[in-house]
Amino acid sequence: MQLTQMIKRAAQIQPNGVATICGERQHSWQQLRQRVAGLAAVLQAHGVSRGDRVAVLALNSDRYYEYFFAVAWAGAVLVPLNIRWSVKEHVYSLEDSGAGVLVVDDAFAAAAEQVLPQVASLHTCLYIGDKTTPAGMVNSEQALAHQPPIDDQCVGKDQLAGIYYTGGTTGFPKGVMLSHTNLWVSSVSAALGMEMNQPGMRYLHAAPMFHAADIAMSYASTICGATQVFIPAFACQPLVAAIAAHRITHTLLVPTMINMLLGSGELDSADISSLQSVVYGASPMPEGTLRQAMEQMPRVAFMQAYGQTELAPIATILPSEYHVLEGPKSGKIRSAGRAGVCVEVEVVDPLHQPCAVGTVGEVRVRGGNTMMGYWKKPKESEAVMIDGWIHTGDAGYLDEDGFLFLVDRVKDMIVTGGENVYSAEVESALSRHDAISEVVVIGIPSEQWGEQVHAIVRLKEGQRLSQDELIGFCHQQIAHYKSPRSVEFRREPFPITGAGKLRKADLRAPYWQGHRRRVN
Repeated sequence: MQLTQMIKRAAQIQPNGVATICGERQHSWQQLRQRVAGLAAVLQAHGVSRGDRVAVLALNSDRYYEYFFAVAWAGAVLVPLNIRWSVKEHVYSLEDSGAGVLVVDDAFAAAAEQVLPQVASLHTCLYIGDKTTPAGMVNSEQALAHQPPIDDQCVGKDQLAGIYYTGGTTGFPKGVMLSHTNLWVSSVSAALGMEMNQPGMRYLHAAPMFHAADIAMSYASTICGATQVFIPAFACQPLVAAIAAHRITHTLLVPTMINMLLGSGELDSADISSLQSVVYGASPMPEGTLRQAMEQMPRVAFMQAYGQTELAPIATILPSEYHVLEGPKSGKIRSAGRAGVCVEVEVVDPLHQPCAVGTVGEVRVRGGNTMMGYWKKPKESEAVMIDGWIHTGDAGYLDEDGFLFLVDRVKDMIVTGGENVYSAEVESALSRHDAISEVVVIGIPSEQWGEQVHAIVRLKEGQRLSQDELIGFCHQQIAHYKSPRSVEFRREPFPITGAGKLRKADLRAPYWQGHRRRVN
């Protein structure tokens, strides 16, 4: 298994088929194969050898996608950088990975100019933008024009393919090492579980391409020979415009993006008739948001993928047939689905013994998709890689049909008055209120209860709601001890990571200042 196989196959069986569309640029699969082999030659000409690390800091584009494969073609290791990081975080990850080459576009050329002098290992900066090449950088397109393609140098299998840094919401991020086999296994799980192997598929890159979720969809859709369409970053109007203009059939959106789309009004007049499937994942989807999405986009099949970067990233998939509100399959809509192909999923107690059906424990996963470890962090690797299993840090339970129901991150569980409360359950209950746009539930200090359930709420435009009204609504949905004891209303957006995940630690921090323990 090697990542370069998938574009070789596509170029062989549909050489003139459309591979990529980005703005006015369009390339066939045969052209893409030639460009990838040429870009690998550019990397080689600039000192990249087998096993060297090549970092990319850019918005979504066809040129970013080409480097997914050009780096592998050169036998090197891809290091995608989070577009929302600070210069300090970029410097840390580049130094930590020992990257020798940095690939940047127009959006991050200025950041690169600050980073380059601070990272001793960096010897080349390749520019993939459309403006004037910044001083000290090498224009990738110009270099490609003068560089003959090289033979594929990729070994594949258990060779390191990429170092994918986790979000870094607390402290500096860890580099997850994924092999070619890891990424292939996960991509096959995605392709089969999400019904992607169909003619005429067009996948839209709207989620950030540095993130494991879009990377998985990139490889899975490439295996299926799908046309890749790109918008630089998620925004509601460009998203619906691209769907209409390019007859998009599939895309991936994180719940935050779906919520923004639902509240934007863009769906009222947009032509999304070509859209067949929306995959969501990367963070919990509140039930109220999912129901609203299904109502506003009734012809779209929704699918959920659950996993994490350490799993390359697919663990479970909930197909569209279970996204129903009535009938015998309706009870599974709150689950994260069942184990993907080639993946084992278990729920275990603190002694790592399997839990009984319906009993909450920690989710662990093993299979060909499990990471090689954290880059240069053996102790951290040992902490989560136990007897061949990845311990996810997520709490959940399995039902009698093998469906996984997630209840929270283990560390986000709230212990109030001796009772365990899972914030995701409370968030899902509150999200059903028509006035609520977004909600986050955290535990805050309480002298009486140790911790108390606290909700931070953003209301929809023009809506009004009191704390008592909201708590009363929640009492109708879930047990009283699980319901918020306090509510805070905010107007400003919640802090999120570059992948669209909520930064709960940032919201929790002010309440715990001065407390040595984060749980009472």
